[in-house]
Amino acid sequence: MKQIDGNILTTSGFIHGVIGFGADGRIRHLTGESIEESQVRESKAPCIIPGFVDLHVHGGGGHDIMEGGNALKRVCELHVRHGTTALLATTMTAPGQDLETAFNAMRALRTEPENRSAKVLGVHLEGPYINHGKLGAQPDFTRVVQTRELMRLHELFPIRLITLAPEVPGNMERIDALCAAGFRVQIGHTLGTYEEGVMALSKGASGFTHLFNAMTELHHRAPGMVGVALAHAQYAEIIPDLIHVHPGAIRVALRSIPGLFCVTDSTAAAGMPDGQYRLGRHTVTKCLGGVRLDDGTLAGSTLTMDQAFRNLVLELGLPLHDASRRVSTHAADYLGVTDRGRLAKGAWGDAVLLDRDLQLMDVLVEGKSIAD
Repeated sequence: MKQIDGNILTTSGFIHGVIGFGADGRIRHLTGESIEESQVRESKAPCIIPGFVDLHVHGGGGHDIMEGGNALKRVCELHVRHGTTALLATTMTAPGQDLETAFNAMRALRTEPENRSAKVLGVHLEGPYINHGKLGAQPDFTRVVQTRELMRLHELFPIRLITLAPEVPGNMERIDALCAAGFRVQIGHTLGTYEEGVMALSKGASGFTHLFNAMTELHHRAPGMVGVALAHAQYAEIIPDLIHVHPGAIRVALRSIPGLFCVTDSTAAAGMPDGQYRLGRHTVTKCLGGVRLDDGTLAGSTLTMDQAFRNLVLELGLPLHDASRRVSTHAADYLGVTDRGRLAKGAWGDAVLLDRDLQLMDVLVEGKSIAD
């Protein structure tokens, strides 16, 4: 049995002690004495928190998931080096053939070992069932929800999460059936009204895609989709790169949405130098820490989850335990995954080891260090 020691964030708080892992990669035991969080930042022992869970990943390391081939493998290798131990491969709005190419490539990679790689929990289908008037950086291949297309893709590789615009004629009526079939439905890339958002939630939609971005804004006489999220949401994504959303707006969301969780919305440019990269059928440019289309529109990000965690703690002032939940536990809970996103007996041994400056020292996926 392998074990590591340090200041461990358990489901009931920090302990100074040891985690032991079984041969199956799950946590066999956690032992130690309770310590205050203030002691963790002062200690020379590593801070051990759950591995990060990212439900919105388009690319990284120069590769875009839509390109097919071994792109997903390379993306997972990049993100695990930044502490992400589980993720959803996220697609772009695209013609059916482009989506099938990406899904077939993901299916082919399922049989390959995932050494030194984040685990793929499934697909986040971001479009094509969105509003062409709120594309953001999505190519304009939007269409109403097509059940046959959706199920054909799902058979190739499991879809866990679907972003759609409920106000698009025909979409609202399909939310019940999508939820009944086991898909999580998120509202995003939408021009919908507050009333349409409330109706979508009543039909089973349960989240919001990159809150504040590509949705109708909050106004005191027309609360829009942002208003729906702030007033009613239990869960929502947010991109904490401090470019997509002002820190003040992130604070508002933190006070309003109990299960607010962080995503990177990362592109092929993540982990790469400035230059041009692919995002679906678009070419995007990385410069000044961001990724944009030729017209200046933000086009995903270069964010990694370790930086998201540091932003929450160092820029927004969140306690370590709360920041950890925002980059791990809430996302896992939202997806219904109870054995990741937490350090507890029986859970997978996914962990991140940090030094006093919150820089990565090591990453464990199912009990194995990516450095081994």
